[in-house]
Amino acid sequence: MRVERARYFLAAVSTGSLRAAAVACGVSQPTIGQQLTLLEEELDAVLLTRSRQGVRATPAGEALVGPLSRLVAAEDAVREAALASNGTYQGRVAIGGGSVTVETIVAPVVGRLLTDHPGLRFSVREGSSVDIERAVTAGDLDLAVVTTPNRPAPGGLTRRRILTAPLGVHTRADHPLAVRREVTWEELGQWPIVTMRPGTVLHQRLRERLPDAEATVEAMSARTVQTMVSQGAGVGLLARFDARESVTGLVWLPLADADPVEVSLVQRADSQPSRSSVVVRRLIGARADELADHSR
Repeated sequence: MRVERARYFLAAVSTGSLRAAAVACGVSQPTIGQQLTLLEEELDAVLLTRSRQGVRATPAGEALVGPLSRLVAAEDAVREAALASNGTYQGRVAIGGGSVTVETIVAPVVGRLLTDHPGLRFSVREGSSVDIERAVTAGDLDLAVVTTPNRPAPGGLTRRRILTAPLGVHTRADHPLAVRREVTWEELGQWPIVTMRPGTVLHQRLRERLPDAEATVEAMSARTVQTMVSQGAGVGLLARFDARESVTGLVWLPLADADPVEVSLVQRADSQPSRSSVVVRRLIGARADELADHSR
């Protein structure tokens, strides 16, 4: 079996679209469709149902997600060992992201690589999704991990979704909302709100749903939002990428009527990434999968 076909299948299941899977895998849509047909013929099973709404796994396909994921992971492990042995882990990689994505996704990857491969060097830039995508477009960053803006990717960029996170609020344990299991946008609008600064996806979400809400603090980082909440500045609006709290004594409540926040890996469509960048990109995807598994 060609492992590429397993990758195409997993991408199709993850994105729910052959077109999106083709973009994520860097191939054409006809190519991915043809390879998935060959995979089904090879396994003598119908793995996907196709419709105008997209694709979804059949029961047979669902049963193969785990085994095929392990197959892909095994090939990745072989490739990583080979790359490590031939000196690929050298040079510099420039990565961008928001404060939350840098803390929860980028930092663990950088830490692991610097420990295992001291020849690598990194520059990491934090900023709003808009600012970071501009830096990728300009070539100042090799890649980025951002919360996905509610607009198409700028020309020349590709986004690949790697994680979704629920949107919710942080409160102090003594706040009236703390006894609730969840809250709504309407209920949130009754309280002073601490959130991220303009230019971020969270600020955009807040202004779309609660244009007249009182934002007492517009912070630069998620940790600052939580710290402000702990000091009584208001209720903090944040997505939850990691179940561990960076500030103790807070309660997190999901927003019942809010769509989850998506996280995307962003890079230039016309770039030829270095081998080190490819390794970093793959490990970022693995870290996102790890966070997704922990949130289930």
